Amino acid sequence: MNSHMNIKPFIRSDQYNFIKFQVKHLVQSFSTIKDQDVLKAIAYSSLDKVINLFPEYDHYRESFEKILEIKSDIQATHFLDELGPYRIPFRTVSDKTIEKLFPKAKKLKLPPMELDLKEVSYLGWYDMRSERKYLVFDYNGKLLGINGTFRNTTKGICSLCNGHEEVGLFMANVKSGKETYTNRGNYICNDSQKCNENIKTLDKLYQFIEIVKS
Repeated sequence: MNSHMNIKPFIRSDQYNFIKFQVKHLVQSFSTIKDQDVLKAIAYSSLDKVINLFPEYDHYRESFEKILEIKSDIQATHFLDELGPYRIPFRTVSDKTIEKLFPKAKKLKLPPMELDLKEVSYLGWYDMRSERKYLVFDYNGKLLGINGTFRNTTKGICSLCNGHEEVGLFMANVKSGKETYTNRGNYICNDSQKCNENIKTLDKLYQFIEIVKS
């Protein structure tokens, strides 16, 4: 991949997580399956799924074909590390941006987060002062802020990442008519960082936004 260092990043966090999942599955298969034909089929299936994520980047096919050589954790790590420069970071969000996204929330600041922006599909945090959870998405090329109440922690399926995690009920107050508002929401992960690690497609995340955005 090094010969293409001038290309701009094209792999989103969710796509990288999907590739990582495929590669892990492949390594696991090599440690448990002995039939070479079966292993070959799994490898080609993984390659197809990854290539299908990037139809417009067909010139990277050769780079992704390295998946077919992966048999061990070391090879998998090396392959994933090589993708590093091609990962798209989430947009940098400042306190000023937060003020614009949540104009009604007084003195709201972005809390300190130990984040690698290449590893997030959205930003999420709980504000103790207002007892609300704040979410920032990059939606249709624009930053979108959604906030709501967040309570009743339980084990369940998160409507953003589809993972089985500690979740709470997030409810946003959404305008449903000229003068009327309604509460809409769903269960989402307590831990937004863990949630981001689980996201392998943006489908569920976009469905969630459509439900709760005003």
